[in-house]
Amino acid sequence: MAKKNRGGAPGSLRIIGGEWRGRRLPIPASAGVRPTPDRVRETLFNWLRERVGGARCVDLYAGTGCLGLEALSRGAAEAWLVERDAALARALSAHVEKLGANAHVVCGRAEDFLARPVGTRLDLAFVDPPYAQPVEPIIAALLPLLAPRALVYVERPAGEGLPDIAGTEWHRRARAGSVEFGLLASG
Repeated sequence: MAKKNRGGAPGSLRIIGGEWRGRRLPIPASAGVRPTPDRVRETLFNWLRERVGGARCVDLYAGTGCLGLEALSRGAAEAWLVERDAALARALSAHVEKLGANAHVVCGRAEDFLARPVGTRLDLAFVDPPYAQPVEPIIAALLPLLAPRALVYVERPAGEGLPDIAGTEWHRRARAGSVEFGLLASG
């Protein structure tokens, strides 16, 4: 789902760490996405430092794919990048091919992806839907697909805050500008 851009170089995404550090990847001009800011990604991946290596990840509402691609750059084993906008999904496929990333681009709705098993339990999930969409039903559908000790990244507008979700607890939380974000620990 397309989201508004909030900063960074227009038309490109920068990988900030790992194997592809400093690589800039083009974003379709008409995408209108809001990639997770570099500052937030740096904090998130500092939190995940010990957990990202070898992880199987899903980036729901991938947009630019900045979270899933960043995880792969930092040693994640595999990622699913789920994006319903066809132009963004094509751009993600081109990035995956260019980087030689072990990623599966899924052009479709996150809800449909969650309704079918991927054949493995997920260690990390990135959930950053359009801000008007509630995250609680998405996380409820995601929980059965998670491995024990899995972590779920959630990003919301600061005024709205991070919701409490049954079967999970907040492992880490922070705020940067108008964004509140955190890691949920499953079961």
